[in-house]
Amino acid sequence: MDWLSRLFEMMPVRGRLDLRCSYGAPWRIEQGPGEANEIPYHAVVGGSAILEDPAGGKPLRLETGDILLLPGNPRHVMHDGGGAAPLKAHNRASLNFTISENLGSDARLDLLCGHFSIAPPHDRLLRNYLPPVLIVRAGAQQAGERDSAGQQLAGLVTLMRGETADDHLGGRAMLNALSTAMFALVLRLASETGDAPRGLLALAGHPRLAPVVAAMFNEPARAWTLPELARLANMSRATLARQFQEKVGRSPSDLLTDIRMTLATHELRKSSISTGAVAEAVGYLSEAAFQRAFKSHMGITPAQWRKAAQTSATIDGLELASAGAISG
Repeated sequence: MDWLSRLFEMMPVRGRLDLRCSYGAPWRIEQGPGEANEIPYHAVVGGSAILEDPAGGKPLRLETGDILLLPGNPRHVMHDGGGAAPLKAHNRASLNFTISENLGSDARLDLLCGHFSIAPPHDRLLRNYLPPVLIVRAGAQQAGERDSAGQQLAGLVTLMRGETADDHLGGRAMLNALSTAMFALVLRLASETGDAPRGLLALAGHPRLAPVVAAMFNEPARAWTLPELARLANMSRATLARQFQEKVGRSPSDLLTDIRMTLATHELRKSSISTGAVAEAVGYLSEAAFQRAFKSHMGITPAQWRKAAQTSATIDGLELASAGAISG
């Protein structure tokens, strides 16, 4: 299995479209931060926008086809770039989504805004290994390219735009499912570009480091050693360690531990699997060693995590049942 599929298997992600914006200049959007486990996204389906760098750097220009992810979940500002006071926007609710619009007529922006929800502590892996701001250019395709991730992503956004053109039966379910798929395609496209951003995507996009990432995701229980991983990359141990530090600021051992703990928290949600079996599945020779490592990494014991996860699942189930009873 490829590393990205394995990641989504260990760490479920749910996408949601929150808003479709239709603005004429001058306009301005101020959002965030969202909930702690959310990653906001914006997909420019028409027009252009200026993103003020949340880190205080040079403003970034977004064009039609660009998709912005904010794994750092910061407060962020987008505007038309003209400098004039923005026109007031008004929201109107449709059956499956909300539209925000103003009365401006020039240089119109068509923007899909939403977020991805990752249940804690799974979001930790993404926040540690993704850049705080990630932009992919789905519209920047070269002539003759076929079936590329960029074309697939552009097609998916086109489907989302079509779903927001009117209230279709099952529209909310479709928009949320397409949002979830967007997340996977964005990460795929970002890892395939020649200048993949610093972090996990830079590792996965490097032809010699990609086998190392895939091996750790597919066999986290294996007692990987630095020499074994270096052989997979056809590098010396020193070069491999340096490449990891340069690209993610962490060691191969750090990444392996984070993968193991992500998998462990996922498996501990299953009441039918014992803690000892989870320990074995993530590469620990004894349950005691796993419990020490888990508490050191997560701050609580596996038993405490399991109890909290089961309580959360029960509350979520009761809320869904209650919502169903009210709607019925």
